[in-house]
Amino acid sequence: MAGINKVILIGNLGRDPEVRTFENGTKKANFTLATSENYKDKEGKIVEQTEWHNIVCWRNLADIAEKYLTKGKQIYLEGKLRTRSWEDNGTKKYITEIEASTFTMLGTKTDNNVANRVPNGGEAQRVESAVEAVMAAQPQPEADMDNVDDLPF
Repeated sequence: MAGINKVILIGNLGRDPEVRTFENGTKKANFTLATSENYKDKEGKIVEQTEWHNIVCWRNLADIAEKYLTKGKQIYLEGKLRTRSWEDNGTKKYITEIEASTFTMLGTKTDNNVANRVPNGGEAQRVESAVEAVMAAQPQPEADMDNVDDLPF
């Protein structure tokens, strides 16, 4: 049976994309993406937990990221997990990154308008309804926190 390696994130860029162009003309863009979720702790305080993700875009997607993405911009991103390793002064180091296959620019942290589908080549799909469904399924901290009595673990 084949495996599935798919990541879907909605978050805000932590920094402007850092773009490199290799000798053969291939572009690579790196940036961080923050995703946050809220929960109520045992004392009843709402706690926001933020995860930081390392994102990598290649070729045309890197070019679009360079032109249109900036720190704070909210995006819907699809991709896959990639782990790579290298040697640094005799020490083997590892990093897990998300290799983006597509993203949709949603706006800034305060502007949640869905716009500008950016595919990594091939067929363009409409994701506005998927993004709206994901956003609607997320519990709103003010509305749902009264029903949470403890941590889920």
